[in-house]
Amino acid sequence: MPTVEPGTFQATVTGTIAVLLAAACWALSGIFVKLIMVDDQVSSLALAFWRDTAAFVVFLVVGASTQRKGMAIRRSDWPVIAGMGVSLGVFHVALNLGYRLNGAAITTIQQAAMPAMVLVAARMVWKEPLTGMKIFSLMVIATGTVLVSGLVQAGAPEVSLASIAVGFLVPALYAGWSLFGKALRSGYSAVVTLTWAFGIAALILLPCQLLTGSLLPPPVPAIAYLWFGGLIGISTVFAFFAFTFALGRLPAGIASILVMSEIAFAVFYAHLFLGETLVPIEIAGALVVVAGVFLLLAPGLTTKAIRPALHR
Repeated sequence: MPTVEPGTFQATVTGTIAVLLAAACWALSGIFVKLIMVDDQVSSLALAFWRDTAAFVVFLVVGASTQRKGMAIRRSDWPVIAGMGVSLGVFHVALNLGYRLNGAAITTIQQAAMPAMVLVAARMVWKEPLTGMKIFSLMVIATGTVLVSGLVQAGAPEVSLASIAVGFLVPALYAGWSLFGKALRSGYSAVVTLTWAFGIAALILLPCQLLTGSLLPPPVPAIAYLWFGGLIGISTVFAFFAFTFALGRLPAGIASILVMSEIAFAVFYAHLFLGETLVPIEIAGALVVVAGVFLLLAPGLTTKAIRPALHR
């Protein structure tokens, strides 16, 4: 089978299709979660634990059968992997709460604030410079996030302090997961990294299952297992591999911007399957967030400065 050289027209087309496919699959996460939690029989905590456990098993099997260098992690890198796992586990709990309280569309939009939070943390931790354009981008993203999160319509009955708090917690935890990924030394494949990150995420959520009353999966209708299979197979494993495939054919900056199409997919899915509709101010906020992220990432399109975060 002929190989596709990065940088060629064919590689660009196939890479673009792969990114859009990954974004479309990631956007289904909120739909699957909402369908699983529709009758409140599954808590955000329990769903996060079983999602991370299932993903760990899948990635472990894939990694054990494909990684010629093995699945070992250097001892000095385990604290970073542990940080990734803890951040990932808590992120998935917050993400499920966000889907429940704010809806699939709005929660997906709020995640887009993650690059801005990474930028601020990188300035504090690694002393990375903040240019005028970066500061302007931060202001734009912050404005869009406020509009989407409902702060300007706090008098509305459907907006609560819990939903606002979760709206800001989701991108903050997503940023934490990404920062640990950035701190990890090179030499590992993404499959190895994700295997142990998901494993640690499941491990730290395991004791919390006592709060749900059982260490066993909650009793749910049979159809919920189909939605859970979609969450793991489509929105976690397949989406990740599609994005990884794309990164071999596109510049990281281009892929990072194309993946913003997840917002459009999420809004479409939420309206089609869940009946969610954004009000005009939320639509405006979504556009502002996308514009801010584009301004933040665009200067790196011709450089290797952008390192995309490991998604979800």
